[in-house]
Amino acid sequence: MTRKKGVIGFFVHHRVAGNLVMLVMLLGGALGLMRMNIQFFPTFALDVVSVRVVWSGASAEDVERGITDPLEQRLRSVDGLKKMTSTSAQGVASISLEFHEGTDPIQAVDDVRQQVDEFNNLPADAEEPQVTRVERYEPVARLLLYGDVERSELRHLAHRFEDELLDRGIDRINLRGMPEQQISIEVPVERLESLGLSLEQVADRVAALSRDLPAGMMAQEDATRELRSVEQRRSPQAFETVPVLSGERIRLKLGDVAIIRQEARDNQTVMTNEGMPAIELQLQRSETGNSLAAARVLETWLADTRPALPPTIKLEVYDETWQLLEDRISLLVSNGLSGLVLVIGLLYLFLPGRVAAWVAVGIPTAFLAAMGVLWLVGGSINMISLFALIMALGVIVDDAIVVGEDADAHARMGEPSIYAAEGAAKRMVWPVLASSLTTVAAFMPLLVVGG
Repeated sequence: MTRKKGVIGFFVHHRVAGNLVMLVMLLGGALGLMRMNIQFFPTFALDVVSVRVVWSGASAEDVERGITDPLEQRLRSVDGLKKMTSTSAQGVASISLEFHEGTDPIQAVDDVRQQVDEFNNLPADAEEPQVTRVERYEPVARLLLYGDVERSELRHLAHRFEDELLDRGIDRINLRGMPEQQISIEVPVERLESLGLSLEQVADRVAALSRDLPAGMMAQEDATRELRSVEQRRSPQAFETVPVLSGERIRLKLGDVAIIRQEARDNQTVMTNEGMPAIELQLQRSETGNSLAAARVLETWLADTRPALPPTIKLEVYDETWQLLEDRISLLVSNGLSGLVLVIGLLYLFLPGRVAAWVAVGIPTAFLAAMGVLWLVGGSINMISLFALIMALGVIVDDAIVVGEDADAHARMGEPSIYAAEGAAKRMVWPVLASSLTTVAAFMPLLVVGG
């Protein structure tokens, strides 16, 4: 019998070439598996650009008239713009621009920045606009810090834990349950009259040295003045040093004439657990972060931190989204191993040992080859790709059994093994391809889904 031509015939009659290709598939897949990112969802870009302008001390109405409305008029002409939303609040204007899918994000940021830079009618006291591309962060887990202590102590611990986790490699942490703080400055009327000062003079003096950030309210019975801070005066001790009266014979500081304290703003939402003050830390990873690596960082940190906590303070972990990913990976591995054992056991009952062994070898070979290709195209191990691999597991086994059984049947009829294998591969290539394409066709509608 003569040798047959074609790709299948070449690899059948050149065993070294076939084994070499399989070795490359195994090594390439192992390399990709070690280097690929592990995350909950596939990486996708958010086509959103944010513009933020701070105008200290301005009311929401002034911000809308002086900043938001004029900027919106200019930004409507940006190419690729799909939707624009804006918010005008006291002292700040925020504009969010969503672009059509496929828009170059770098070009979109440049176009928005150009329009903002060309806007020359910003109020004189407004700060330079900040134009940034909105980045996507994915949740890893949530920590709940609570205990029978003052909320200020919890606040201190939460900030300390935040710094520790960031230093260890967590990409981002959001804190919830901490009401905004303000500096309250109360000046007795008698003290002002004895010094010949008015509340407005004291407020103007403080405002002249403290700008940029809300710093609280100054009150004199029924009179109040809002203050802001830029020189990082964020504690009562810092405000006590502000000079309010200077002369040749007298020098008075704010701490000499006023009662200064730090307190929570009114109408703030607070968090409690079991009737005790609580603060939540939301741990997140960036687009390039590894969910399982972040989970390992969290577990190590918890093991180091929990034993050192006072008995009155507790630290709980919940909403561990990384656990879902780990469970899916465990499902894939367990299904693969159980499938491998079942295939080997059943095939050894009905087929020769060599055929059963090569069918079993095809499972890890195909999976590692897929991992290598996924890594080369910039993919990741996530819930979607793991679902696809689990779906493909049964297809791989079925196809290998069909080809192996056909080759064994022809070998039993007296055909040489090498030609039986070649003939089985050539006879089954189109039926196997057609059956695989039916599975692919079932998921084709996903190609028209955006994102």
